Amino acid sequence: MKLALRIAGSAAILFIAFLMFSRAAFAQLGPSGSAAAAPSATSLPLSGRTAQSGSVTATQSPIPGTTTSVNTLNPTIEVQGAYAGSVSGAQPPFSGKLSLQEAVERGIKYNLGAVGMAQAVRQASGQSKIARSALLPNISGYLQDTEEQTNLAAFGLRFKLSPSSGFSIPTIVGPFNYFDLRAQLTQSVYDLTARNNYRASQETLRASEFSVDDARDLVVLAVGGAYLQVIAAQARVDSARAQLDTANALYQQTLQQFQFGRVPQLDVNRSKVEVLTQQQRLSSLQNDANKQKVNLARLTGLPPTELYAISDDIPFSPAPPLVFEDALKQALAQRSDLKAAQAQVRAAEREQAAAHAEHLPSLAASANYGDIGTSPESHGTFSAVATLNIPIWAGGRVSGDIEQAQAALAQRQAELDDLKGQIGADIRNAFSDLQAASSQVDVAQQNLEVTRQTLDQTRQRLEAGVSNNVELVQSQESVADAELDYINSVFAHNVAKLNLARAMGQAADSLPQYLKTK
Repeated sequence: MKLALRIAGSAAILFIAFLMFSRAAFAQLGPSGSAAAAPSATSLPLSGRTAQSGSVTATQSPIPGTTTSVNTLNPTIEVQGAYAGSVSGAQPPFSGKLSLQEAVERGIKYNLGAVGMAQAVRQASGQSKIARSALLPNISGYLQDTEEQTNLAAFGLRFKLSPSSGFSIPTIVGPFNYFDLRAQLTQSVYDLTARNNYRASQETLRASEFSVDDARDLVVLAVGGAYLQVIAAQARVDSARAQLDTANALYQQTLQQFQFGRVPQLDVNRSKVEVLTQQQRLSSLQNDANKQKVNLARLTGLPPTELYAISDDIPFSPAPPLVFEDALKQALAQRSDLKAAQAQVRAAEREQAAAHAEHLPSLAASANYGDIGTSPESHGTFSAVATLNIPIWAGGRVSGDIEQAQAALAQRQAELDDLKGQIGADIRNAFSDLQAASSQVDVAQQNLEVTRQTLDQTRQRLEAGVSNNVELVQSQESVADAELDYINSVFAHNVAKLNLARAMGQAADSLPQYLKTK
């Protein structure tokens, strides 16, 4: 009887010990002691385009001409979204004079569109590192000190022993304590889903890097167009100021002739009205020039209150000799937005492969080593686990992931095809605008020469008394309008060259070739 009680007591004590230390063992296993979760493909956005940064486009629209009823080109650089702003902060010293090259460099560095795309690259780089971490070893360690008291009755243990046996089993065990100092390692051995996720993240990172290069081209188009706007605005101001000087001289000439009785008061009044008209025009054009300089400052990171002058003049110069087929071939080879779209397609292909790989088994290994017991001198313990995860049924999740990946791939292939067509249209439109603007410059230059000759002849006829003041005022207005037409034509031609450089790609590098400063 006593032997049986001893055996029963020993069994109870062993059971209690097993219960206590099995809980500690499960605690030390951590992630390796549980079934590995099935790997899942990451979900890409449906579209690969980054429209949140804004856009920069060059347009040429016909408007009624100032001298005749023939339409002339009206170039516009439309800047939307982040590209219309800039960041402030520590900037290089500024001399007060802004060249075209310096304006472009400042725009690339401080324009909000370019800054935003640079941050998008950092974000994509971080996401790629996260995807790579699933393929690399993960090592962690912990120190755990446990103080515990256990109620055996809570586990359903009921010990019924005879009081005469002189032996009893307590229902409350403890309190007792132990510590666990342990290091853990987990490593993915074979996981095609995680591997394809990482490859997709690398392609997304490449697409973001190409988008940064494309953002540089857009900044060049925006800043270059704004710089040309300032040049044209100042040229209009200079022309209006010259016309005002001419109107004052003609007014003085008419006033002298009136004093000698050679012209009536009506001619004097008409000359005075022309002077006031030119003053009003000069004031309006000066205001427009000031606003254009503020717009250029916003694009390049300069304070809007900065008083600066532009140091470069960009006169008319013929475009570099180039045919449409060569320009299109060059654009398809070096346009950064096209390279970004191709990388987005490759990323979608990797994600589709990752979704299909969810059907395949994956293999992972984990191990831990540490010291567990009531004192640091306890015996070391370890475990090594290899886990083969075999997907059987995931409730339709895998087919859903595949369907999402296929939709993203189809959308990005469609966007790539659309972009190729858009590049062809950009090159064709740029060539068309360049040809029309070049012809317009020739016509405007000839018209300016003719109107100036007509004004000189009309002044001579007025001095000789064979003409009246009406013809003189009309001739003066014709010269003013012809000068504005010529300024607009040169501006349209320069914008067309700038737009062609952007349409072909690498606009920042080819800018001196297309816009030759003076």
